[in-house]
Amino acid sequence: MLPTLSLSLQFGRFKGVERHRAALPRHSVIRWIRHALECDGELTVRIVDADEGQRLNREFRGKDYPTNVLTFDYAQSPLVMADLVLCAPVIAREAKEQRKTLAAHYAHMVVHGTLHAQGWDHETGEADAEAMEAREIAILLGLAIRNPY
Repeated sequence: MLPTLSLSLQFGRFKGVERHRAALPRHSVIRWIRHALECDGELTVRIVDADEGQRLNREFRGKDYPTNVLTFDYAQSPLVMADLVLCAPVIAREAKEQRKTLAAHYAHMVVHGTLHAQGWDHETGEADAEAMEAREIAILLGLAIRNPY
């Protein structure tokens, strides 16, 4: 049985937001997150423009550029509580470069952020990166989404 999820799905105001809304129907986002959760969760997923994405990355990670997904995790047990911030222009650019649909790349980044919210980390060493990548691949294959790597 899949974990339960309370989801707040938010979209910033930016040019082309309709395209991103279309790629992120609420039922799909819930499905992606629930497949990546190991226990029940309360998550907010916010889709932002490059300015907001860069500001958040600079303020919270000290990196002055917009990144694809930022995860703010508040609790991992007994309930996963986190905010996932996805930067629409970065996601769109990466999807195009990787020859993926926008929805498939969003699915990957939502799964990736959800794993971060549960303590998975690909920046702590090669073994951790390989383990996280393998977990992402397995989750996405279970969602009928091809290997993103």
